[in-house]
Amino acid sequence: MSGSTSPTPPAEAVGTERCFPPGYKSFKPEEHGLERGFRCKVPQEALLKLLAGLEPDRSGAGKAGDQTSEFSQQLPGPRLGIGMDSCVTPLRHGGLSLVQTTDFFYPLVEDPYMMGRIACANVLSDLYAMGITECDNMLMLLSVSQKMNEKERERVMPLMMRGFRDAAEEGGTSVTGGQTVVNPWIIIGGVASVVCQPNEFIMPDGAVPGDVLVLTKPLGTQVAVNAHQWLDQPERWNKIKLVVTKEEVKEAYQEAMFSMATLNRTAAGLMHKFQAHAATDVTGFGLLGHANNLAAQQRNEVAFVIHNLPIIAKMAAISKACGNLFNLVQGTSAETSGGLLVCLPREQAAKFCSEMKSQGSGFGGQGAMGGAWIIGIVEKGDRRARIIDKPRIIEVPPRGSQAANQDNSSTSPAPSPNLS
Repeated sequence: MSGSTSPTPPAEAVGTERCFPPGYKSFKPEEHGLERGFRCKVPQEALLKLLAGLEPDRSGAGKAGDQTSEFSQQLPGPRLGIGMDSCVTPLRHGGLSLVQTTDFFYPLVEDPYMMGRIACANVLSDLYAMGITECDNMLMLLSVSQKMNEKERERVMPLMMRGFRDAAEEGGTSVTGGQTVVNPWIIIGGVASVVCQPNEFIMPDGAVPGDVLVLTKPLGTQVAVNAHQWLDQPERWNKIKLVVTKEEVKEAYQEAMFSMATLNRTAAGLMHKFQAHAATDVTGFGLLGHANNLAAQQRNEVAFVIHNLPIIAKMAAISKACGNLFNLVQGTSAETSGGLLVCLPREQAAKFCSEMKSQGSGFGGQGAMGGAWIIGIVEKGDRRARIIDKPRIIEVPPRGSQAANQDNSSTSPAPSPNLS
């Protein structure tokens, strides 16, 4: 893309007209109590140790006379607890299950409306990772920064709430309540709940040797967001300016923002159509972190081997120019509201990818280029995941860019299952 002419329409204009009300002015997160580069995610190993204390006591050493926990454990039906995307709890009524998830984080883009959409998409993605396409109810969790003045609160927070609400409505659900507090930082997130029949969700534990791994959104959102911040930080920009242009950074930032705001609902529906065996969504622990987590859940002794990395164009080069600051190619770069990592039968994977591309209609007017990518295989192993030493980097052009427009005008074949 280097040396290419500016796309038409410009990336900044793609699908954004309806986002901004009259008088809208973007803001910088650090002006509202959040320093650049601040990260809220607890490291995965530390988190799993903390969560171990929440696991139910099955040793029989619980409180005397405590029959509630014992009763709930005796209810028939699938059960999923600590460590995966959503919890699955059998209910007392007619073989139904409650599937529920919660998530929240700090702002990572400068547009409050888009931040609201991203937060909602991120919450719903945990349900979509289980093949659930319908959500019965959402709650919104919101923290208003105490460093914001009244005018800023009145301008910024309604936009964020509107974005969250609009994404919920796009997902066929609604926000019926929540909690709002004052805090040193802006925080937004929510809770998503649905009551399901057993055939409405796919437990994330059925991968078998011979399955194929598919990813439904490109990687590199963290790199794109940081590179965009560096445009006005000369000491940082000087490290990457030889591998990327300012226009390419702006295009990548727009792509990352629209990708994060896109629901994984289409992929969730296709998981049923193409007999997916397991899935997770790729978020704060990066591709490898979530792949390892999913591999550990499998009933069969399998391992995930990742050969291909679809990455927003130029983000791998930026990561390398920074001395692998983000560990993007190593698979541990954080993503927000990333794609689904799906284990599919080999004979279904290419068809899944093809249908994802044909149905792609991500926020902003068109889906991310390609829709989905075959990235690896499932083989017999030790319930772990790995990325090969020299993975193939698939450069994904941002929507609205010249490369993306050329790709749209051609008829591309379905992604090849050849992983060599």
